[in-house]
Amino acid sequence: MISFFRINDPFRLFALLGLMIFLSAIYLWVLRIPLLQPELTWMLLGERLADGKLMYRDVLDDSGPFSAGVYWLLHMLFGKSFLIYKISAGVLIFVQIIYLNSLFIRYKSFDEITYIPAFVLSILVHLSFDILTLSPALMGCTFIVFALGQLFSQTVLQKEGADSVLLLGIYGGIAACFHFPLIFFLPYMLLAGIVVSGFTLRQFLLSIIGYIIPLLICSVYFFWFDSLPEFLNEYILTSRSLEVYVHVRLREIVLLYFTPLMFGVIGILYSTVFKSFNVNQQKQMQLMLIYLIFGAASIFLANRRAPYQWIILIPGIAYFISLLFISIKTGVILQVLSTAYVILVPLTGYTWTFIKTNNEDINSYIVNQTEQHQFTKGKKVLVLGNDLAYYLNAKQVTPFLNYHLSKEILTDLDNFENLAFMYKNFTEEIPEIIIDEEGVFAGFLEKAPLLQKKYKKSGNYFLLE
Repeated sequence: MISFFRINDPFRLFALLGLMIFLSAIYLWVLRIPLLQPELTWMLLGERLADGKLMYRDVLDDSGPFSAGVYWLLHMLFGKSFLIYKISAGVLIFVQIIYLNSLFIRYKSFDEITYIPAFVLSILVHLSFDILTLSPALMGCTFIVFALGQLFSQTVLQKEGADSVLLLGIYGGIAACFHFPLIFFLPYMLLAGIVVSGFTLRQFLLSIIGYIIPLLICSVYFFWFDSLPEFLNEYILTSRSLEVYVHVRLREIVLLYFTPLMFGVIGILYSTVFKSFNVNQQKQMQLMLIYLIFGAASIFLANRRAPYQWIILIPGIAYFISLLFISIKTGVILQVLSTAYVILVPLTGYTWTFIKTNNEDINSYIVNQTEQHQFTKGKKVLVLGNDLAYYLNAKQVTPFLNYHLSKEILTDLDNFENLAFMYKNFTEEIPEIIIDEEGVFAGFLEKAPLLQKKYKKSGNYFLLE
C-alpha cells in the first residue's frame, strides 16, 4: 500500500479521502461511538450564544473565544447536530493533511516528491475516536499547522521574509484564541525562529506583534461589551488553576499513542544513522523535534484529559514516520514496517473503543442517557454535577454551563458578589428542573428564601412549583 502513495500524483488524495471515510465509518456506524460530554458542552455553548448570550459573562466555560464563535455559527446553521460536528472535523483534518503534504513537497523536506506523509497522517488521525470531533484542540492545531508552513519557509528563503514572519505570529495567536494550551507555541515560535531560522531583531518583534493581534482583537471585543475581566479570568487565568477533568486515564492515552510514538522514534534513529540531510532538511528536522517537545508541554496545560488533546503531536509524529518510510526505499523491512503501521494504529483505536464502550469505565466521558434522564425533555434545566445526559433533549439555562468552572462561584456563599450574581441569574433565567448532585443549590437556597419558596426538593432534584 505504501508504494501506491509514493508516486507523485495529486489524484492519490481521492484515494486518501476514501480511506479516511472508510476508517471513520468503522467508528461511527460499526462501533457506534456515543456523544461525548465535551461535545454536548460545545453544542450547548453554541445554543447559548445563539440565544444572544455573551461568552464568559453569560456562559461560564473555558473554551476559546474563536472556538465559541464556531460553535455559535454551527448552531445557527444546523442546530444540535452530532453528524455536523463529525463532518466539520473531517474537513478540517483533511485540510491539514493536504496542507502538510504540500508543505513537505514545496520545501523539499524529503528526497522524494511523494504522498506518503498524507497517507501516514490519514492513518494516524484514526488512533482514537475523539480525534474525529470538532474540538478546540483540533481547530487550534489547524492554525499551528499553517504557522509551521511559515516557519518552514524561513529555512529556505535567503531574505528576511517579513510577511511570512508576521503571518507566523498571527497564526500562532489565532491558535491560542481557539485553544489556550497552544499558548506554548509562542516560546516555540521564538526559540525555533532564533535558533533554527536565525531571526533578526526585526523579525523577532514582527512575530510577537503578529501573535498579539488576535488576542488584542478578542480583548477589545470583550472590553466593548464590558466583559474584559471575565475573559481574562475565565479563559486565561482562573480556568488554568482548576483541577483537571479526567475523562481518560493518562496510562490509557499513553498506551494509545505508544505505537505511533515508537514508529516516530525508529524514524528519528534510522534517519540519523543511515541518512544524510542537506542544510534545509536539517533545519526542518530540528523544527519538528522542538515542535514535539513544546507540543508535549502544552498537553499538560489542558483542563480536560482525553486523547484528542494530544492531536497537537500528530504533525510531528507523522513527519518522522514519513521520514522512516521514505528513507527505506524498498525491501522486506519496508513492507513489514508499513503493514504493521497500517494495521496496528487503527486497530489499537478500534480495540480501545470497543472495550471502553462495552463497560461503564467510559461513563465519565460519554453522554449515557437512560430512563431517569427522560423527564427533563423539553424543560429548562440546570445540572450542577457531571451527568450531562439531562441536557440531551432539554434547554440549558443560567451561565453555569461548565460545572467545574462554576463550582468556585456556587460554593463561595460568603462572597456577596457571588451571591448577587447567582441570585440575578436564577431569577432572570428560572430553571424548571435543577439536578443538584453535590448539594450546592440547596446551600444557596438557604441564603435566598424567596427562591426557596419556588422549588420543591425530590432527592437530588429541585422542581419549580
